[in-house]
Amino acid sequence: MSDLNRAEIARSQLMYDASRKSVGVAYLLLIFLGGFGAHRFYLGRVGSGVAMLLLNFIGWVTLLAGVGLILLGFAWLWLFVDLFLVPGIARQYNMRLANDLTGGYPATI
Repeated sequence: MSDLNRAEIARSQLMYDASRKSVGVAYLLLIFLGGFGAHRFYLGRVGSGVAMLLLNFIGWVTLLAGVGLILLGFAWLWLFVDLFLVPGIARQYNMRLANDLTGGYPATI
């Protein structure tokens, strides 16, 4: 293995370590800031993070009208389901990152 190849591998590993997403951090965000979709933003799921944020916001704003309780119920159910989805989402993000850093070669983590 050439020195250049080793340097590329080391660089890719450093970039992966700096950019990978932690399941623990995602769970902390879900527990403390889940209503804002923070865990989904962290895991690169911006669209669903915005949807979760809007669902909670609209739910709280319309709570007195009666509709908000239904919306908040859906949001809380979504958060509960995310308790089980977070590890897979993080794994998928990290695998995609590793694949990008290796130039398309399949990577194992």
